[in-house]
Amino acid sequence: MELRRSDLDYLLHILILIGIYAILAMSLDLLVGHTGLLSVAHAAFYGLGAYSAALLSVHFGIPFVLSVILGMLTAILASLIFSLPSLRLHDDYFVIATFAFQMILFGIFNNWTGMTRGPFGIPGIPPPSILGLPIRSRIAFVFLVVVFAVLCFQIVSRISMSPFGRVLRGIREDETFTRALGKNTVRFKVLIFAVSAALAASAGCLYAQYLSFIAPTSFTVMESILVISMVVIGGAGSRWGPIVGAIVLVTLPEALRFVGLPNDVAANLRQIAYGGGLVTMMMFRPQGLIGKYGFGR
Repeated sequence: MELRRSDLDYLLHILILIGIYAILAMSLDLLVGHTGLLSVAHAAFYGLGAYSAALLSVHFGIPFVLSVILGMLTAILASLIFSLPSLRLHDDYFVIATFAFQMILFGIFNNWTGMTRGPFGIPGIPPPSILGLPIRSRIAFVFLVVVFAVLCFQIVSRISMSPFGRVLRGIREDETFTRALGKNTVRFKVLIFAVSAALAASAGCLYAQYLSFIAPTSFTVMESILVISMVVIGGAGSRWGPIVGAIVLVTLPEALRFVGLPNDVAANLRQIAYGGGLVTMMMFRPQGLIGKYGFGR
């Protein structure tokens, strides 16, 4: 009976991680798949949401829903500070700018010890509470994550099917031509960058209050690359591709546990598997498993 209970808790834990990473992948796909902007700064917005929720709940007792809203607003503000000067850059220069932003935010998380406690992290984050009812069990948290993931899916779907989404795809295919049609492409990119950052921050809020502890090592550039891999492998620019990518890359490391490898070896194999899968998809199927937009274009 004990084994069955532990197996169930483990399965619920995996489902929660899949839901959180699905939100991250869907939010990044708004940039990568729909707009053609490759960003390696997504973990920075993910971390902003996590740290905002942690600090507001630990030090001020702010309710969960309000902390999520404030975390999303913090990420939007940071996205505007970054995107207004940076989105005039193109291709490799934009990628380098996002990398620099990611490193700046990580440096703040890791070195501003008076606020974030630096590498020691923030412990004791209380569980989320809805209408005064704390969500302590994992199965209840699964339902909470599913609600957030469904809302994220609906937001991304509505954006992609709207006239706004058609302009984003125009920017992806030919920004110069889209600008010639009278569209202010910089404004569209700034807006979608803000929406993407806000959704990533909501995933960070869930992550912080699920684990009850956060540290800067959860929000490195490698985390951004992992989310990019989910988008690319699942299929950029498709409704279900990022979700499929999240399922594949979250469950793949867990499958390696059953092989019986030592933890240090399994960790290295995970990185090899991520990199190998990403290179393979870019070479032979750049549109991903179920996607339509190929990076080779």
